[in-house]
Amino acid sequence: MLFLIILLIIICVALGLFVLIQNPKGGGLATGGSGSNMFGVQRTGDVLEKGTWVLLTLIVVISLAITTIGKTGGASTGSGSSKIQEHLDKTPTPSPIGGGIAPQTTAPAPAPADSAK
Repeated sequence: MLFLIILLIIICVALGLFVLIQNPKGGGLATGGSGSNMFGVQRTGDVLEKGTWVLLTLIVVISLAITTIGKTGGASTGSGSSKIQEHLDKTPTPSPIGGGIAPQTTAPAPAPADSAK
């Protein structure tokens, strides 16, 4: 699972670079920029656009794989549960609010009356 997470991070960085390198198509913040024709070759734009879609598809597939492996526990955990789960199983569950034992509060002792007045 760690390998998939590292691979996902690398693909996300590559997708960000692909998006930043692409020629703007005339919308949003790209309008009016002088660097809109940076490459000047239409083929490069097609390759970058297809690469962007491939990377996006890989991100979706790997994210779903990570989620599936995480929910099933993965093959690396074996038959034993993790230390965190064992610790959670040993901790006592808290009582619901308002239920259980009433708090132990002591009322303040009354002040002695001053009879010298």
